[in-house]
Amino acid sequence: MTARRTADELRALAEAGSALLSPDHGPEASAAEVVAWVAENFRVDAAAVACSMADAVLPHVAAAQLPGVDVLFLDTGYHFTETRVTRDEVARALDVRVVDVLPEQTVAEQNAEFGTDLFARDPALCCARRKVAPLQKALAGYELWFTGVRREEAPTRANTPLVQWDERNGLVKVNPLAAWTFDELLDYAGEHQVPVNLLMSHGYPSIGCEPCTKPVAAGEDPRSGRWAGLAKTECGLHL
Repeated sequence: MTARRTADELRALAEAGSALLSPDHGPEASAAEVVAWVAENFRVDAAAVACSMADAVLPHVAAAQLPGVDVLFLDTGYHFTETRVTRDEVARALDVRVVDVLPEQTVAEQNAEFGTDLFARDPALCCARRKVAPLQKALAGYELWFTGVRREEAPTRANTPLVQWDERNGLVKVNPLAAWTFDELLDYAGEHQVPVNLLMSHGYPSIGCEPCTKPVAAGEDPRSGRWAGLAKTECGLHL
């Protein structure tokens, strides 16, 4: 990888991309147009795709114009078996390089220091240690990251832009699927035969760690199964 551009250079690119792709007047760019902008302005080894392995739509969309792009999988140690199967299928079926992002501690080491089931007693700390900090460290080598955040998922995501400057991580953040609905996501996956986590068809429209994810009834908030019963709706990756 060649030298990373400065934060000022990347911030200026993010502002230019946002203005171009989400103009004040006129329609927003499509997901493909967003990725095309990235391909024109960033090397493939400077970009990373964050993927929870609920589905592989975002990696598929990105890889269409950035073949071989890195896909970051946050291996928290608490994933469903179905999620790991999806991870392996993404690595096999798509033109991407899956990178497993690991926390500093194994689950056993975390249990030894903080006690068993930290996720049940302090889910914010558990997410910070097993998701947020590892991702932040992994992103340090890139100039841009793609996320699959969609506006309809939750009120906290309703104003998600297509392109933004990620101040906390110090790089460009791109959300090409921001305007998509859940049905559009599934339609794309079906049309392009993209790997989808089996749990998606069993009442899990949003999939995180197994201990903190429950099935959702028809018509309920798709993220209501995440940290069910707790005053928590985000792991902290997108705050």
